[in-house]
Amino acid sequence: MSKLILKKGRGDSLLRFHPWVFSGAIAQVLGSPAEGDLVSVWSAEGDLLGCGHYQIGSIAVRILAFGEESLGEGFWEQSIRSAYELREKMGLAYNDKTNCYRLVHGEGDMLPGLIIDYYDGVCVLQAHSVGMFRSKRQICAALQKVYGDRLKAVYDKSSGTAPFKAGLELVDGYVYKSEGFDSDEAVVLENGNKFWVNWNEGQKTGFFLDQRENRALVGRYAAGRRVLNLFCYTGGFSIYALKGGADSVESVDSSARAMALVDRNVELNAFTNHISHTCDAIEFLSKVPQDKFDMIIVDPPAFAKHRGALKNALRAYQRLNAAAIAKVAPGGIIFTFSCSQVVDKEAFALAVFSAAAQVGRRVRIVDRLNQPADHAVNIFHPEGEYLKGLMLYVE
Repeated sequence: MSKLILKKGRGDSLLRFHPWVFSGAIAQVLGSPAEGDLVSVWSAEGDLLGCGHYQIGSIAVRILAFGEESLGEGFWEQSIRSAYELREKMGLAYNDKTNCYRLVHGEGDMLPGLIIDYYDGVCVLQAHSVGMFRSKRQICAALQKVYGDRLKAVYDKSSGTAPFKAGLELVDGYVYKSEGFDSDEAVVLENGNKFWVNWNEGQKTGFFLDQRENRALVGRYAAGRRVLNLFCYTGGFSIYALKGGADSVESVDSSARAMALVDRNVELNAFTNHISHTCDAIEFLSKVPQDKFDMIIVDPPAFAKHRGALKNALRAYQRLNAAAIAKVAPGGIIFTFSCSQVVDKEAFALAVFSAAAQVGRRVRIVDRLNQPADHAVNIFHPEGEYLKGLMLYVE
């Protein structure tokens, strides 16, 4: 194992269990590590601080074990089992109303660079580092031990997340399939609502599991309302609103494939008071008649994927929310979100405040929203808290 020696005073963050080592903190590399190799990290004083996956970039090492902790033969099973036991204690592992959840949330589960979502026996993994991509066979074996006969398949969907410059063979496909399993989609349950999930063709791992609790909140307030769901993807918020007793729901997304799945989900749940629109969400909102909707859901994709895009992203959030606040009927509710990690809660709230001031309507925050418990945030890695939202009441 190659050794990385840090500059004096640059090991303090690892002593506080932050799982990243930045390239600028490294004084010396002993050995010739390839990207994805396990390396040990040492302080300038000669203390072992941990070991993890080496990578090329600003984050040079993602730590898997701190100090003298071992990465022995049982590491992967122990780590996956620990993540599973957390979901079990949250009531997700055995639940007759919800059979899909996030099993591994990167740094939140002490496995930086790895995402695993569980869909009724199918685990869909995404590697965000070379080390995790090269470890997928061991991860698959660990999943088989943890889930036993309940595991139907393990699907690797890392082509869009693993570093493309690393020379990896990034072709999505099955790492494991049980006998007789042959499907790229399934119907899953979330709080009793049914959804088609396609892990082969869908975005991310096939479904946005991080909005589960926020979707339930929409359902709680939807009764008797006319609902507009912007950037709807496969219609998660729409189904909850319909189940909650909305008078009508209109869903908007620019993806024809996503909208086709929305229609399948509406049919699957036997709803009829729904209209789909395949078009640009912002353009659609600009043409909405005043007061047509008394609940609007604004859940756009990440406007800023790096800090350099932050200013433009905040302006985009302000424009979008100003349009929604201007159009919602008096006494209306807006659920608005940002999934951009570089946009913190304060900056997002300020953008929405500026939008309300621009429109000149009286707006109150009635709830602050975030990601659910299966998207846990490592207290030593606050960067993992990426999803933030506001529930607004507009007079």
